Amino acid sequence: MTRYGHGLVPGGFHPPHAGHHHLVRTARDRCERVTVLVRGSSLDALSVEDRVAWLREIHPDVLVSGAVDDEYAGPERVDAVFASEPYGDELGRRLGAETVLVDCEPPLSDTAVREDPAAFWDFLEPPVRAALTRRVVVLGAGSTGTTTMARALADHYRRRGGVWARTRCVPEYGSEPGAFEPTLRSSDFPVIAQRRAEREEEAARDGSPVLFCDTDAFAATIWHERHFGTTSPAAGEIAAHGRQHLWLLTDHRGVPCEGDEEQLRPWMTARFLTQLAHTGRRTAVLTGPHEERLAAAVAAVDHLLAEGPYLAHPLPERR
Repeated sequence: MTRYGHGLVPGGFHPPHAGHHHLVRTARDRCERVTVLVRGSSLDALSVEDRVAWLREIHPDVLVSGAVDDEYAGPERVDAVFASEPYGDELGRRLGAETVLVDCEPPLSDTAVREDPAAFWDFLEPPVRAALTRRVVVLGAGSTGTTTMARALADHYRRRGGVWARTRCVPEYGSEPGAFEPTLRSSDFPVIAQRRAEREEEAARDGSPVLFCDTDAFAATIWHERHFGTTSPAAGEIAAHGRQHLWLLTDHRGVPCEGDEEQLRPWMTARFLTQLAHTGRRTAVLTGPHEERLAAAVAAVDHLLAEGPYLAHPLPERR
């Protein structure tokens, strides 16, 4: 079997899947060094920068670079172009390199993966799954059933079986007894927001195509207002970089509560609604008994999941 000095693996990797990884590993096994070239357009649904970052994490032993609306223009000579499609022949001729055609294993269609990522979930690596996971946040005022609802939703989707059996529920961070003692300070809220974001990201990497979160970084900003009467710019900055898709707000009405929280719940529900709308977050309000709330929540999540392909097809590559 011929070995090469410098191998090039070009492709759209939109998104990267197991077939692409087999191609890269084949090149790595047959070359002294390998460059993976991610080709794409600035209009692609998945940015070239994201795809480069994912492939660098998945294949730390090769060089990964990106080319937007362009082809390979690296300084090094290319000895072999590794591809699973005939277009590799043309690029090989342009670069004066030999073309090595590799059968895709498993035999996946890039188009099929784009049209239904959930059907090919096990062929995607953790950073790609994290980017494609539909993230649903359950949030609300105190004692309105956010934890109960988040867990019930995760249980509901796990019962669907298959890849959905891995559906995760990210627990709330910051409300555990003794987490912040003796009382919460303003400086604690960016910590709470950051840790919630980190837990969510960790869960999205190894769960199903949908992830449920018991509150999030955005909710921490409203709770800061509840405790201190002012906003927390640091917590708000963390919330602004979230990747959630749907917020389910648990209404306080009809849910018993005792103590001082009862007086604050109407204000908090109204404040959540105002800020969710102001920031353009997709929201569904859950009202009534638990069974009605769960049915409404499932309907909202199913609608999110059924909206069609996660990914638009990329523009045709330049040949």
